[in-house]
Amino acid sequence: MKPKIQDEVPWSESLTAYDNEHFTIYMRLLDASADDASEDEMALLVLGIDPVQEPDRAQKAVRSHLGRANWMVTTGYKELFTR
Repeated sequence: MKPKIQDEVPWSESLTAYDNEHFTIYMRLLDASADDASEDEMALLVLGIDPVQEPDRAQKAVRSHLGRANWMVTTGYKELFTR
C-alpha cells in the first residue's frame, strides 16, 4: 500500500513518523533529481500527482518532499544511528 502524500511535509528537526513512512519516496525523489527529472515528472511518477490537473499542488509537494529528502541525507540520517 502506497503511503498518502501530503501537499507539504510536516517539518521537524528530528525524524518523524511521516519520514519513516515516506523514506522510499524520499529516496526515489533524490534518484529522479540526480537523473535530471523535471518537477512534473517527479510529481507524476513518484508522488502520483498529475501536474497538468494540479500544477500548484504538484510543485509544492515535489519541492517540500525533495527538501525533506535532502535534509534526511545531510542531517536526519544521523538519528538512524542513535536509535
